Amino acid sequence: MRVCVDAVPLLVPSAGVKSYLYHWILSLRNLSGCQLKLFPFLEKLGPLDHEHSLCSPGATLVRLAYLRLLNLRENAISDWVGPEVDVFHATKLLYPPKKCRVTATLHDATCWLLPELHTAANVKADKQFAAKVLSRADGLIAVSRHTRADAIQVMGLNPDRIEVIYPGVPDAYFQADSESARSAREKFGLTRDYILFEGTIEPRKNLGRLLDAYASLPQSLREEFNLVVAGFPGWANEELIKRIASKPLGVRYLGYVPEPWVPGLFAGATVFAFPSLYEGFGLPVVQAMAAGVATITSQVSALPEVAGDAAELIDPYNTAELAAALVKLLTSPGLRTRFSVSGRARAEQFRWDRCAVQTIGYFETVLGGL
Repeated sequence: MRVCVDAVPLLVPSAGVKSYLYHWILSLRNLSGCQLKLFPFLEKLGPLDHEHSLCSPGATLVRLAYLRLLNLRENAISDWVGPEVDVFHATKLLYPPKKCRVTATLHDATCWLLPELHTAANVKADKQFAAKVLSRADGLIAVSRHTRADAIQVMGLNPDRIEVIYPGVPDAYFQADSESARSAREKFGLTRDYILFEGTIEPRKNLGRLLDAYASLPQSLREEFNLVVAGFPGWANEELIKRIASKPLGVRYLGYVPEPWVPGLFAGATVFAFPSLYEGFGLPVVQAMAAGVATITSQVSALPEVAGDAAELIDPYNTAELAAALVKLLTSPGLRTRFSVSGRARAEQFRWDRCAVQTIGYFETVLGGL
């Protein structure tokens, strides 16, 4: 099967979508019988870097300019790829080729459900992509059942064209051990046990309430456990960044942590706290569970679907409930061990090789005339 993937998100700073696309592409390349091309003119993939493009600055500029040209209006220029592939998987190209089947991935519906948690530009871009690509695609992959249901409800998409295929977790998280944890602690100067938050610093991640919850913990717990925050700044976060930069007692802000160090950072945590207000899937939660870390996350959106009974679920709008969950796990080694074991077992359901096989099977269904 000949597949072309629109890999433009690999050329810009991004977190979840970029990580998904990068590992999804690698997993598809590992399958025999799948001939994979990357648009626009991408071949080799270097190490995953969320802050920078995977191409040189000059090569990135040329490719983004080409994309902008193709997206100005409907045209036949992109049809060059049509005769050469069976399936084109779109991410940013608004006018994909017409001479092959077109698919795309549904990551979430937050721009419809919680537009205040996004920039106006992001909302506009997502709705434009939905109108021009998602509504016309031959098949769509939803990263969770919850995302599929939201897309049907708020975007009016045909449910018969949407298949749920869960993303995976890189093997490095399953392989994270005490040695990788020790290395991460030394790398970032983490001398005390810690609660970890990892994700982009933006309104949707609800970090402000986590800081409030941590500040309300008994002094003895704050003296024993730091709150370690890892992630690059997103948008609408000036006050939050100032708050973190002021070095509140017990809080360590690491900024962006390069991908090779993240599994060890997870493995070294006592508790992972991710009180997000909405997730289409919630990759950090599965990464934490794969690394064997007791996890606290939200009982909203796709997070309960992903975490199952292998994490402590809380109301993300209730700071007191979040604080109580922190106390509960920090003071209960036995409960942490139980979540560690159940979390690893739960995370086994989310493997990239499984995702790749299901994806190719779905592409074959689409080619067969969905």
